[in-house]
Amino acid sequence: MSIHLQLAPKKPMRLARVLLADDDPTARLTLQTVLELGGYKVDSAASAAEAMHKLDSQEYSLVLTGRDMEAPNSGARVVEHAKMMDYRPATAYFDTHSDAVAGENPERKPVLVAPEDIPELLGQVADLISRRASRQVSRELRTAS
Repeated sequence: MSIHLQLAPKKPMRLARVLLADDDPTARLTLQTVLELGGYKVDSAASAAEAMHKLDSQEYSLVLTGRDMEAPNSGARVVEHAKMMDYRPATAYFDTHSDAVAGENPERKPVLVAPEDIPELLGQVADLISRRASRQVSRELRTAS
């Protein structure tokens, strides 16, 4: 007796798209690398204006931004702009160790993402994207009713 199974063709996996906005190129590159290694598609922006332009032209699951980029509250402007999008991305701020913190202890060097923090960071990103997806499904179910 022979059993022949036919598998469904594989669909390409759709990665969650993240917009990462910060004017510090080291922070941006470090976080982009960590997120991409975690399986996310990442676009980056070096300014609030660039981030808002990208929000208008591409759909994102999550927007991560520094609080103050080129000017105070520029990160808040990015978050407010993201909240106006019809697709409603999840939003979050990130902070890196500042020079002031390093200045308090000159022997301590700023660390963007400590290796032991990477699983926690990726877990928080996954949680934000998951909660956004749940809210999106709930909205669609209410609209369909």
